[in-house]
Amino acid sequence: MADSGGSKLWTVFSLVSALGAATLAKKALDTGWRAATGKHPPENPADPDVAMGEAIAWAVVSGTFVALARMLAQRRAASYFQRSAGHLPPQLQKD
Repeated sequence: MADSGGSKLWTVFSLVSALGAATLAKKALDTGWRAATGKHPPENPADPDVAMGEAIAWAVVSGTFVALARMLAQRRAASYFQRSAGHLPPQLQKD
């Protein structure tokens, strides 16, 4: 099947872009957290020694920022794939 190669290529391309975006987002978050609070972000927000407000703030900020970075990277990857292949990746094509 011809779509199998494109599907596998997209899967790898999408995964690499998402992981790269998540890594960059995490580094930016850590730096931003230290600049805003003057301390390192919590290593484990579930640790009872981490204040509840700090744990919630870190979970909300990091979850939102990483998810947005991944989504934006995958959208750019899909756009690049479409320009290169002439069509959207098989997983993103509409019926």
